[in-house]
Amino acid sequence: MLSLKHSGLCYETGTDEAGRGCLAGPVTAAAVILPEDFRLELLNDSKQLTEKIREFLRPIIQEKALCYHVTNIEPEIIDEINILNASIRAMQECIVKLNPVPDYIIVDGNRFKPVNNIPYSCIIGGDAKYLSIAAASVLAKTYRDEHMAMLHEEYPMYNWKKNKGYPTAEHREAIRKYGITKYHRKTFRMLPDQTELEFDIIENVHLQIINP
Repeated sequence: MLSLKHSGLCYETGTDEAGRGCLAGPVTAAAVILPEDFRLELLNDSKQLTEKIREFLRPIIQEKALCYHVTNIEPEIIDEINILNASIRAMQECIVKLNPVPDYIIVDGNRFKPVNNIPYSCIIGGDAKYLSIAAASVLAKTYRDEHMAMLHEEYPMYNWKKNKGYPTAEHREAIRKYGITKYHRKTFRMLPDQTELEFDIIENVHLQIINP
């Protein structure tokens, strides 16, 4: 069973992100404050759960949480400030939307930047140790998957409904065949023989931006 609290404070929030390693779509973060009596045996790191279980857990988390918030940072911002800063910004934006205001933050991973002078701890593997981080992980993952399924309807050739924007062989082959879209992160490695995909080298790798 995962632990409820790290700090012991009443309004401790856990935060996590999803989609950091994707080629397309936003990076999505969630922050959650859970009540003192929260128990949910199925809850664990979202990466260790099936899609069906994540979808089952999402409404339970939303109903039982004291508060939660989910934020997307879109590809153009990711390209502008880099994926690490975008991930941190997404988590920060979630935290400042919470009511009640958190008195402590626990973050999955090892990088974060202070927000509103709230004390925090970075915890490697935190989504498999603390319920609030695991809950945030499930919300971030399910909200992002839902968003990618919506984008799939606009560009079905990339099969985002299945690969969620991750760099699968199928996704890379679709990029090679069709080019990139406004939803792709243009500073990420799109194909194995690239170092970076920037606007000024698009022609060299025989890619084009697909206009909506």
